[in-house]
Amino acid sequence: MELLTIGAFARAARLTPKALRLYDEVGLLPPAAVDPESGYRFYDPEQLAHARLIARLRRIGMPLADIRTVCDLEPGAAAKAVAAYWQRVTADTATRAHHVARLVEHLSQKGGTMSDTSPTLTIRYAVRCEVGHGRDSNEDVAYASDRLLAVADGTRGAGAAASAAAVDALKALELADKPAVDLLAMLATAVDDVDRAVHATSTGDNQPATTLTALVRRGSQLALVHIGDTRVYLLRGGELAQLTQDHTWVQSQVDYGKLSPGEAAAHPRRALLTRALGAGRRPVEADLALRTALAGDRYLLCSDGLSAVVSRSDLHTALAEAGEPEPTAQRLIDLAYAAGAPDNIACVVADVAAA
Repeated sequence: MELLTIGAFARAARLTPKALRLYDEVGLLPPAAVDPESGYRFYDPEQLAHARLIARLRRIGMPLADIRTVCDLEPGAAAKAVAAYWQRVTADTATRAHHVARLVEHLSQKGGTMSDTSPTLTIRYAVRCEVGHGRDSNEDVAYASDRLLAVADGTRGAGAAASAAAVDALKALELADKPAVDLLAMLATAVDDVDRAVHATSTGDNQPATTLTALVRRGSQLALVHIGDTRVYLLRGGELAQLTQDHTWVQSQVDYGKLSPGEAAAHPRRALLTRALGAGRRPVEADLALRTALAGDRYLLCSDGLSAVVSRSDLHTALAEAGEPEPTAQRLIDLAYAAGAPDNIACVVADVAAA
């Protein structure tokens, strides 16, 4: 049977060539043949049923890792897996609907607006940004104010301009007179502005890129934006949680079951990003989330110059020690240097307290 080109196969499967290339990369739908000289992909018509199943699962929002599992099952078991997935989605939707109803009720009681500042909570913070051993420049940026906490990590060379541009562009949100309920929409719009600001730092053929992880505060609400492998951790009630997931090639391999977390941490390609500001022609997709801050919370935002060399248990111990943010931030920097500090180190430690 004659093989189909990627374009013809994409049309028949109602997928895009870009989607097919992604599914090939993650091992979900490899082509039947690849031209050894051009790298052009060809598909067997018998693969259409598999491709259409993937397309239908993607249309219901199923993650790629779950699709891999479903595709490996017999039809009956696959049907049960899809039903179980949709039950989880339905339960999550019901929970969010409950929160929406409570929010609408609260807004109605407040006359349709929420205060941008909270009289009951305050934030104390410390910022550190240090040069790693053997580095002659620092592409990391760390910033903190009462309304914005941010870290960015630019690529080497012109990356310093990119990371600075990203954080500077986000600072406009500090002055935005918007209620807390509009935070996520405001951040989603701001991401495009930040991406354009990073692209504007290009010099000739050199297009720098940067990660960006930030929390924007209005009262007790914190809107999170995340792109790349900078991170946010939350220490609450003695438990440390990582609130972001790295946008790296090795993390994608962990998600697909191809690498263990330990293998990913030691992999030579662990710093290879799958998402970054300024890295592509199309607008970058950011992870966005809205959280409620509680008195007693401690947040850590950091670059991989800290998280890649200091173990999670050591981070936990340092953050759990009683004390102000400044000595805690210094303790984290000391831990990174003790581990060799092969990369630059940026961190923000922020404590939420009752006013």
